[in-house]
Amino acid sequence: MEKSKVYFTTMRATPDENLPQKLRRLIRTAGIGDIDFENKFAAIKIHFGEPGNLAYLRPNYAKVVVDEIKELGGKPFLTDCNTLYVGRRKNALDHIEAAYENGYSPFSTGCHVIIADGLKGTDETLVPIDGEYVKEAKIGRAVMDADIIISLSHFKGHEATGFGGCFKNIGMGCGSRAGKMEMHSSGKPHVVTELCRGCGFCQRDCAHGAITITDRKASIDHSKCVGCGRCIGRCPFDAVEAPNDESNDILNRKIAEYTYAVIKDKPSFHISLVIDVSPYCDCHSENDVPIIPDVGMFASFDPVALDQACADAANQQHHLHGSVLDERELCHHDHFKNTHPETNWESCLEHAVKLGMGSRSYELVEI
Repeated sequence: MEKSKVYFTTMRATPDENLPQKLRRLIRTAGIGDIDFENKFAAIKIHFGEPGNLAYLRPNYAKVVVDEIKELGGKPFLTDCNTLYVGRRKNALDHIEAAYENGYSPFSTGCHVIIADGLKGTDETLVPIDGEYVKEAKIGRAVMDADIIISLSHFKGHEATGFGGCFKNIGMGCGSRAGKMEMHSSGKPHVVTELCRGCGFCQRDCAHGAITITDRKASIDHSKCVGCGRCIGRCPFDAVEAPNDESNDILNRKIAEYTYAVIKDKPSFHISLVIDVSPYCDCHSENDVPIIPDVGMFASFDPVALDQACADAANQQHHLHGSVLDERELCHHDHFKNTHPETNWESCLEHAVKLGMGSRSYELVEI
C-alpha cells in the first residue's frame, strides 16, 4: 500500500519568497488544485483565537488559502462553531466580534466569517455515522452545507487531547454546542443553581419536558432529558453546564468520529502550521511560552498522516528553556505526553485509522 504524502516546508524565508508565498507554493505542490472548486462553497475551518491569546494563526495565512480557492473558482468562507464553555465565542455575535478583533474580517482575508452553528450554537445538522461512540453527530449547519472542507490548523498542545491539530480543529471545532457536549461528556447537562435566574428560556426550548422551574430555579429531569444540549445554548446566564466527565481517550475517539462525520462525503484538504506551539489550546484567553521552536508548514489530503507527521516533527525538536515543558519531568520521548501526562493523543489517530480516514505511515515531501 502506497504511503500517504505529507508536504512540508520550513519557516525560513528569503527576499524572493516570504512566508505567505511559501504557504501558497506548499498547498499548490500538495495538490489543492486537484479539487474541483468551480462555483462550490468551500468551508475553511479555522480557530479564530480567544481574545487575549496571541498564539493563534495570523489572518495572513488564511488569506493565502482564500485567494487560492478564489483563483480556482471556489466560494470560500472562514468558519468555526460556538464554544461550549463561557467566553468571548459562545454565541455568533460575540464570536464574530472576537474574530474581527483578532484580525479575521472580510477586509483582511478576502472572505466572510460564518459561525457554522448559528446565533446560539443550536443550528446543527444531524449526521448519521453509527460509530462506536457516536451514532448521530451534531455538526454546525454551515459546515455541512459547504461542498468542500479545508482545514487550516494551528498545531499546539492541548490539556485534554495531548495536542490540537487537524482532528481537533475539525472534529471538536465543527461540533455544535450539543455536539461538543456529546464529545466532552457521557452524561447530560445540569443547572448551576447559583447562576440560574428562573427566566424559563431553557424550559420553553426543551422539546422533551425535562425542565421545570421551582422557586425561580430550573432543574433538569435526567429521566426525560435526551442530552441534546439546546438548553446550554439557550441559557443567557451560562447556568446550564455539561458534566465534562468523559475520559481523555474516549474524548479523542469521539473527536475522530466527529471528524469522520464532517469529511466522509466531501472533498477535503488539510493544512497545519506547527508554529507558536503553546502548551494549551487557543481557546484560552492567554498563551504561554512555546514549548518547542517553530517547525514549519504541512499539507496533505490525509488528516491522519498530517497529524502524525506534525507530531513526529515536533517531537524531534528540543524543548524551550523557561516553558511549561522545561518544568516537567521528562518521562516520555513525547513532548505532548510530558506536557500533559494524563493525555494520549495517539488514541485519536488509532481510532481514525479504524474508521478508514487515513494512515499513520507517510512519506514526507519537503519543498
